[in-house]
Amino acid sequence: MTVPGDPAFLAAQRADLLRFMTGAVRPDGFGWLGEDGGVDAARPVELWITCRMTHVAALGLLAGEAPAAGGPSANALRDLAAHGVASLASGALHDDAHGGWFAAAVDGVPTATAKQAYGHAFVVLAASSAVAAGVDGAEELLVEALQVSHDRFWDEAEGLSVEEWDPSWTALDAYRGVNANMHTVEAYLAAGDVTGDRTWHERAARIADRVAGWARANGWRIPEHFDAAWEPMLEHHRDEPAHPFRPYGATVGHGLEWARLMLAVDASLERTSLRDAAVALYDRAVADGWDTDGAVGFVYTTDWTGTPVVRERMHWVLAEAVNAAEALRQATGEVRYAADAAAWWAYAAEYLIDHHRGSWHHELDPHNRPAGTVWPGKPDVYHAYQAALLPELSLVPSFAAALRDRGGLADNLGG
Repeated sequence: MTVPGDPAFLAAQRADLLRFMTGAVRPDGFGWLGEDGGVDAARPVELWITCRMTHVAALGLLAGEAPAAGGPSANALRDLAAHGVASLASGALHDDAHGGWFAAAVDGVPTATAKQAYGHAFVVLAASSAVAAGVDGAEELLVEALQVSHDRFWDEAEGLSVEEWDPSWTALDAYRGVNANMHTVEAYLAAGDVTGDRTWHERAARIADRVAGWARANGWRIPEHFDAAWEPMLEHHRDEPAHPFRPYGATVGHGLEWARLMLAVDASLERTSLRDAAVALYDRAVADGWDTDGAVGFVYTTDWTGTPVVRERMHWVLAEAVNAAEALRQATGEVRYAADAAAWWAYAAEYLIDHHRGSWHHELDPHNRPAGTVWPGKPDVYHAYQAALLPELSLVPSFAAALRDRGGLADNLGG
């Protein structure tokens, strides 16, 4: 019998998540999956989901372990990754007229036409992973995605990414956000690792340094929302506190996710200036978010004093907690992080992992029962797959480059 978090358990999780994602294929990319693994036809094909699924398919292909563990074959994973690359290169999500990518499409027609930094960061990530996996067309896609990121989103003076343009790149929205910058850091690290161009690591570091400064000045609760001058808007969305991408207050999971990414930035550049920030972010997020409202689990958000606001439990927060604990264990050698990860894997096994239908429940209510007020269904497998992968790898390089350099995980099955 496996123990939650041990190598055999993680291998089984990776295989199940890859199996579950095979049902997401749509003509324009990858669709939003429901509880049973079928596509929710009422929802459009979204850029961020298409990119995340492409990224995970490429990781599964690089890992090289899925068939033996019960997942899809290497050929099936290559087909999934190739489908994602082709969809991004020339499908309905791609803007052939102005360049870049639309946020969503239905039946071959773009339906959300804003050009968003969040989604474009995931194009870079997906293309980087597909390049590492040797998927046809991925190199051209990565060149294009990095050029768009550089030309349209990167603000050299600020060392940050702007947020959103209109379809023709003529009007820049005044909102600035840390969430999109967080995923830009992830994408730039991956691109730098795959291409060998340190420019992307350095840009990731500039973003991380700014966010660490804002967090340090705010009790290690990260301000998420800013105006065009990069002044924090701490009351933003107070009237919509459970927003899936821009919630009010401090987002517990982002403190954890930033902790991991800051450690990765430092390790990539062989310096340690962000390590203390990573520890502080982790400790704050755990103190504010874990088991703080009378039930086990991480709350979604808190106010600026640490009081829970949205008490639903999101699967991605737990996944990022596991990742942050593993990253800190690797970076510091402290045993407390291994103990944390073990406790959180046990929680995931009891409450989040759907042992009957597959994948993870994306949301639980405050009593740890499956819910769907913020995240109905099981849209994608990105957070959970990465949580089941990181303990098998070093913190750097990033996932795809690490698997490429190592030659996969096939020799790691069962422990």
